[in-house]
Amino acid sequence: MPTVSAHVAAALARHIDHVFGVMGNGNAYFLDALERSTDVGFTAVRHEAGGVVAADAYHRAGGGLAAATATYGAGFTNTLTALAEAVQAHVPLVLVVGDEPTSGRRPWGVDQIALASAVGARTYTVGRADAAATTVIAIEHALTYRVPTVLAIPYDVAALDAGPVPEAPEPRLPAPVAPRGPFTAQSIRDAAAALAGAKRPFLLAGRGAWIAGAGAALGDLADATGALTASTALGRGIFPRDEFDLGVTGGFGAEEAMELVEQADVAVVFGASLNQFTMRFGALFAPGARVIQVDLAPAATHPHVGGYIRGDAALVARAIAEELASMGPAPSGWRERVDTASARAYEPGDAFAADGRLDPRSAAARIAELLPEDRVVVSDGGHFIGWANMYWPVASPDRMMMVGTAFQSIGLGFASVPGAVLAKPDSTIVLTSGDGGGLMALADLESAVRVAGGRGLAVVWNDAAYGAEVNLYGLKGLAEAPMLIPQVDFAGVARGFGAEGVVVRTLADLDRLAEWAGTPAAERPFLLLDLRISGSVIAPYQEEIIRVNS
Repeated sequence: MPTVSAHVAAALARHIDHVFGVMGNGNAYFLDALERSTDVGFTAVRHEAGGVVAADAYHRAGGGLAAATATYGAGFTNTLTALAEAVQAHVPLVLVVGDEPTSGRRPWGVDQIALASAVGARTYTVGRADAAATTVIAIEHALTYRVPTVLAIPYDVAALDAGPVPEAPEPRLPAPVAPRGPFTAQSIRDAAAALAGAKRPFLLAGRGAWIAGAGAALGDLADATGALTASTALGRGIFPRDEFDLGVTGGFGAEEAMELVEQADVAVVFGASLNQFTMRFGALFAPGARVIQVDLAPAATHPHVGGYIRGDAALVARAIAEELASMGPAPSGWRERVDTASARAYEPGDAFAADGRLDPRSAAARIAELLPEDRVVVSDGGHFIGWANMYWPVASPDRMMMVGTAFQSIGLGFASVPGAVLAKPDSTIVLTSGDGGGLMALADLESAVRVAGGRGLAVVWNDAAYGAEVNLYGLKGLAEAPMLIPQVDFAGVARGFGAEGVVVRTLADLDRLAEWAGTPAAERPFLLLDLRISGSVIAPYQEEIIRVNS
């Protein structure tokens, strides 16, 4: 007869197509059932945090419900940082874990429900008679609130016979939040009137707009108003017309582009939380600009917002466009008077910095020229995050993911690669990581090499330091010794895992990337570029943080 674990696997399999994780005695029966009785794929990683990270990246690159698994106790506690990141990033994910037996906690057990709750994840515990139904409830919670949910299987319940797998109900999911009611209708009319009368209209979109599928509607609205456009770091590529787009706002934005944003007299923001980095710590818009925000949050998320419309970004964008059409205004003409290509250009950098090491700006620019156009960029956290965001444009928001930045974490990079690879099977996956985070994540370099093969490329910005700490605290006079890392040969480590490793000390050393990119994926190895960069070149976004902190 099917076990309790088999009931969980069968109910979950109706809503997912892949699981990432590490096998242990707490989830062995679940994985056995998954392998034997479902069509769901399983990819093993080498650290439990990596299972959640890979699932997180899988969702961000492909959408839908993500799934990961780990055993109980130490296996579960290893997932917590990655789980906290997924909570902060609003990733719908089900983490299937073992748990203490129903008879009570053992000496090596911990209160897993309390630990999950502490990072913002709710736990549902299955029983012998309700495993399938409880699994559906966990799925419903994850999808409704866009958060990770922990699904726990007690150790002494996992292998119990549970009878035939029942027909579990479908999860009940909320419909998109439609703008409705007289107050919202008036807010839409006000937004349309503001855009109609604007001389320098500007539209900004974030990941929420991408999730809502608002790209086409926003493109129509931009055309109707003659607005310049831009996106947050997680919304890059959402607007259809690149020739009028200023790229990324905030600290990752080009200086001339940000000066243009500051000239806007009306700005409408769709699906972006307007955090301190996007808003340049309050300096993104001029004091006289009228800022209108469209989001699903209960209220405006920044004090500079003067008008708020709660609703689905696509539905609201269409409603504003319809209202504009009834008014019949001509487009502002602002965007035709602006050279956006020049405005969003970045400093090319020098071949070498003053200390004789590679300038990360010139390295980033040269890599951008050589990367395949079908790229998906996955980023760990650290000082280096500016270089990929500034110099490596992507085609759409599901091709640039920053796993770790929501929780301000590093060390989640290598495990992101398998998730992105399986979600985007026809693309080249490019990891950007620092040496500090790379060392933390090293176990899952093996996972990246094994799963990605020739479709994977890792760029390690190796400055022999925790660069952000050196920039923020070393400059304040704090002792730098704890901030430094002995020079690590990442290229040599990569070769040990079966990849090709290349030490890059000059721009000419990047010629190997050109050869690699010109070779069919099936005929090339996973490639790791060990960039020996200077730590003296500070990313503009970090300079902004330094100014604010000082």
